[in-house]
Amino acid sequence: MGTALVYHEDMTATRLLWDDPECEIECPERLTAALDGLRQRGLEQRCLCLSACEASEEELGLVHSPEYVALVRRTQTLDKEELRALSKQFDAVYFHPNTFHCARLAVGAALQLVDAVLTGAAHNGLALVRPPGHHSQKAAANGFCVFNNVAIAVKHAKQKYGLQRILIVDWDIHHGQGIQYIFDEDPSVLYFSWHRYEHGRFWPFLQESDACAVGQGRGQGFTVNLPWNQVGMGDADYLAAFLHVLLPLAFEFEPELVLVSAGFDSAIGDPEGQMQATPECFAHLTQLLQVLAGGRICAVLEGGYCLESLAQSVCMMVQTLLGDPTPPLLGLMVPCQRFEDWRVCVWGGGTEAGVRLTYNSPSPHSALESIQSVQTAQAPHWTSLRQNAAPVLSPSNHLPEGRSLPRLAESSTHEVAEDALSPLLDGLCLRPRPPVCTAVALTVPGAALAFPPGVLYQEGSALKEETEAWARLHKSRFPDEGLAALGKILCLLDGILDGQVRSGITAPATAATVDVVIQRCLSHGTQRLLCVALGQLDRPLDLADDGRVLWLNIRGKEASIGSMFHIHTPLPQTTGGFLSCILGLVLPLAYGFQPDMVLMALGPAHGLQNAQAALLAAVLRGPAGGRILAVVEEESILQLARTLAQVLHGEAPPRLGPFLMASPEEIQALMFLKAQLAPRWKLLQVAGEARGEARPCFRAPGSQLQRAS
Repeated sequence: MGTALVYHEDMTATRLLWDDPECEIECPERLTAALDGLRQRGLEQRCLCLSACEASEEELGLVHSPEYVALVRRTQTLDKEELRALSKQFDAVYFHPNTFHCARLAVGAALQLVDAVLTGAAHNGLALVRPPGHHSQKAAANGFCVFNNVAIAVKHAKQKYGLQRILIVDWDIHHGQGIQYIFDEDPSVLYFSWHRYEHGRFWPFLQESDACAVGQGRGQGFTVNLPWNQVGMGDADYLAAFLHVLLPLAFEFEPELVLVSAGFDSAIGDPEGQMQATPECFAHLTQLLQVLAGGRICAVLEGGYCLESLAQSVCMMVQTLLGDPTPPLLGLMVPCQRFEDWRVCVWGGGTEAGVRLTYNSPSPHSALESIQSVQTAQAPHWTSLRQNAAPVLSPSNHLPEGRSLPRLAESSTHEVAEDALSPLLDGLCLRPRPPVCTAVALTVPGAALAFPPGVLYQEGSALKEETEAWARLHKSRFPDEGLAALGKILCLLDGILDGQVRSGITAPATAATVDVVIQRCLSHGTQRLLCVALGQLDRPLDLADDGRVLWLNIRGKEASIGSMFHIHTPLPQTTGGFLSCILGLVLPLAYGFQPDMVLMALGPAHGLQNAQAALLAAVLRGPAGGRILAVVEEESILQLARTLAQVLHGEAPPRLGPFLMASPEEIQALMFLKAQLAPRWKLLQVAGEARGEARPCFRAPGSQLQRAS
């Protein structure tokens, strides 16, 4: 199974036939730019390409009224003035003689993608479509959208395949109110949308776009709105929203399928969103979603009006769906905070183009406030949010150690100059695909037969003299029978460090082995090494606390902090506690640290179930671009190593089991650690306890109509 790409060139046939500054940005070039980008990078050729077919009127009727479908059908015979008159009856919409054909193709593409994924013909995929769909309602076009592509695909998946839990992730910068209205009372569909809101002063100016709109009747808690109340949100803000809101809810919901309303007007350079999230960020968001629903992800294009940013973001998403390593996220991982707020912005043009770090005054419109408003509104409906630890808000403008500040500019703005955007996107940092995705180096007899196809079983070993030299550094800690294993470990590690292998699994996980791996990485030029150690493994005594190694030990029942780079947290015994530990502590630390390499060591008595180890390995693939060495204990090594190999090779981790709320002791331990660590690791600051009463929704008075997507 691979990645499906569904498209049809006829979807470029519809375009605006009259002057309308509001609608002119929804143009055919949006599709051609995205497809050209995929072809130039060789990504289209790696996908299972499907030609879209028109959806039937019966399929359109899963969501839309017969009268509305008939109205759109009649546009095929209208002249220009009649089309213009009809378009004015709707909000930010234009019709064309080919609209009915294109809109049916868009729906059909979404349905074909769902069919391909749910029948096993593909593992995941993207439908490149226009017109977009998430604003369209039962009997109304809206915001460039004619038929609701994603909503119809959800209804189709439920009706044809009997699915009972479907997650929709809408990362378009406009609120997909059409999807929300359709599933407002449906507990089988969890709808998550972040969107530019500005306290109701941005299109579509709806009170139901605010965080306190949580669904109706049996659907209460299954509508999740995250309103951004200022522009300029960036990578750290989007990651924080995923780690502290979306993913906790998604794991508790346990979806059978994930649909993404993939609007890229939320990316840098887009005139609608005016946000700062890089195309690389969407690769990381995609990879985080891949741990859900067995990796069954169906993405459907929505908005995106900066052609270059749109094309780059689409490429980032597709290459991640294909299993390529995620690119690094450059810049500070500091969410927009309510106190001192440092933001990286593009500035200038031509020879003066560059990057500045912009200081904003204290703001009640920050990402922190938005995320906590969602936590407050949703806490009555979700155990995973009620168990979160209390927020720690520090007025300090302390920046992460060891990071230099970019040049400051005098003015403060979130605007991105068009002539500065191109060099920024041209400089996207991509990690090359190593020749080998995952390799295993073990000394267990018959181990080569235990691993899935595509995983390399390493037969080679490091030179005997080199192995013995490393062993001598640890004196009696490597007996003669341990030299063979050490040689294999060094050979595999060198393959990862040299870029020939992306990830690896080896054994045994002893204190001496871990020490050798750390020293080898540092001597080989690794600047930042994240070590996640479980079980009876202690941090090497002679390891310098210079910020190059972040040591996180998960074991026992006590939480303690040796330094900001030396942290101990208990191993939770509940699924809720384990997920809070991973999403609320491990990943914020990992993304804040931005490692070049991850060492995951499962030592003696590590206490992890295979499914837990698989999830941990899967989520740690993102921060270091998949460069992970997993060192495991010898007991039950083959079963555990096989599970890890499957995940590191791109398969989704198995489900954890029923969601059980974290114990008071687990919650208290996380609260303690976050209180101590949040001033240094800023992604922890938004992991706040959802408490208090939700504020009332309101509609901004005197709001003026703005563009839709």
